[in-house]
Amino acid sequence: MKKFVKRAFDLCCVFFASIVFAPFFLCIYIAIKREDGGPAIFKQERIGKGGKPFMLYKFRSMKVDAEKNGQPQLWAGESDERLTKVGRFIRNHHLDELPQFWNILVGEMSFVGYRPERQYFIDKIMAENPDYARLYEMRPGVFSNATLYNGYTDTMEKMLKRLEMDLEYLENHNLWIDIVIIFKTGMSILTGKRI
Repeated sequence: MKKFVKRAFDLCCVFFASIVFAPFFLCIYIAIKREDGGPAIFKQERIGKGGKPFMLYKFRSMKVDAEKNGQPQLWAGESDERLTKVGRFIRNHHLDELPQFWNILVGEMSFVGYRPERQYFIDKIMAENPDYARLYEMRPGVFSNATLYNGYTDTMEKMLKRLEMDLEYLENHNLWIDIVIIFKTGMSILTGKRI
């Protein structure tokens, strides 16, 4: 029953949010295309529920050749030279995540859950804390408590702290907690600041 309620809540939220944010989709798409002519949508394989890979979609916030050497790299913070001007703005306001509404619609993600990671980084996290595998019990999310308080992860220390918070969410989550996280994330998007 709990899973059914969460899924129904996700579908209602994604329907409402898609209407509200439709103008932002268009503006961001045009802004990215005008800046450097590259693709506006960025896709990357992540690992989701049951340990299964899926394609996560985002608005592209970095240069097209951000990982030209083929080695996965963590975001290096505000000073990351790979960020575009538009990318820096949409990251600060979490607007780069909007295309993940599609991932929610098709059931690969939830509005609230742990942030899905690439296998490369999961292997590094699990070498430190194998409890990461417990997260595969639920769908990953666009929003999470860990992202609210920890921001984008740019160090292994932050990844491990995020894991602690995600495991706590796994143990205690309910609809009210999801609503609170969505509200706080909404405030973060509006102000550009972590809560």
